Amino acid sequence: MGHRRGAVEDLGVTRDFWAGKRVFLTGHTGFKGAWLTLWLKSLGAEVRGFALAPPTRPNLFDVAGVGDAIESVTGDITDADALSKALNAHRPGVVFHLAAQALVRESYRDPAGTFASNVMGTVNVLEAVRRTGRPAAVVLVTSDKCYENHEWSWAYRENDRMGGRDPYAASKGAAELAVNAWRESFFRGGGNVRVASARGGNVIGGGDWADDRLLPDCVRAMESGTPLVIRRPDAVRPWQHVLDALHGYLILAERLSSPDGDAYARGWNFGPDAGEAVSVAEMVRRFRHALGGRFDYRVMEDDGPHEAKALTLDSGLARSHLGWHPRVSLGQAIGSSAAWYLALSAGEDIRAVTMDQIAAFMSEKAVACA
Repeated sequence: MGHRRGAVEDLGVTRDFWAGKRVFLTGHTGFKGAWLTLWLKSLGAEVRGFALAPPTRPNLFDVAGVGDAIESVTGDITDADALSKALNAHRPGVVFHLAAQALVRESYRDPAGTFASNVMGTVNVLEAVRRTGRPAAVVLVTSDKCYENHEWSWAYRENDRMGGRDPYAASKGAAELAVNAWRESFFRGGGNVRVASARGGNVIGGGDWADDRLLPDCVRAMESGTPLVIRRPDAVRPWQHVLDALHGYLILAERLSSPDGDAYARGWNFGPDAGEAVSVAEMVRRFRHALGGRFDYRVMEDDGPHEAKALTLDSGLARSHLGWHPRVSLGQAIGSSAAWYLALSAGEDIRAVTMDQIAAFMSEKAVACA
């Protein structure tokens, strides 16, 4: 993975802050959660994860041995008592909430379950933190889909209206409203808990096998020899590498923990650079090339439920106030993702491959990419 800019000292992630830090992480068995767990462990944090069993077979949590060096608690974020007990027992100084129902099409199949996970799960985390009465920096991850999408050509900013016409997007907008309500009602006024939300783009990287997600679908097509069916080739998305998004979460947690942390208790966008958003068809073409052309694809008219055609984020606030910026170009993100899956297919030590990509991100050294 190559990186375009920024010296090591500009990374904004301080090893001294994270060494020995007690971190509670929901969703650690998922794609982003597993990457974040490994990154936190590399920084010396003491991590307790709380999540359901890994949602797919295979999954990054298992193939990279993510659970080997942390305390992993199996539980459902809709179970408020179990969540509260697990969080309280760990006495965390930082809480990351990533557990969610993360798929648009699944939200049509199970809208009530999606709202239960994404809204009440978020409320349960907020209440668990409130009841502990201990200092904590809390980063709650929602989605770029939280905004009321007018399909316009300019990017959404943090003060744009929350909304969503499908159950997934609406649940994320509602989660943001809940975060703001708890922050304004219980965590304002110089208190010892600082709460922020993080809104990322369409995250890609090695180790994702979720259903109805583009790169995993490409990998499945490669492995099965069955052509990939593209349903919305012209839909434009803000693709970004998983480590770019997680980098934003880590910086935000550090800033929330600082003496002036109240200034950072708000919503933040962490999206790719303008111009890095491309269509589904272009992403498939480029990822296929990075994989050595090892699958075919065809376009099919989509008669499925509504999904937004265009959505991009304005991350100017994070750039100016957090010093965060995307460090991995789209081409590099595609290349490193392909390299990860190809390494898995070749039987390489996938934990080492994953940790190498994290180390490369932090050190600015290049690893294999197309």
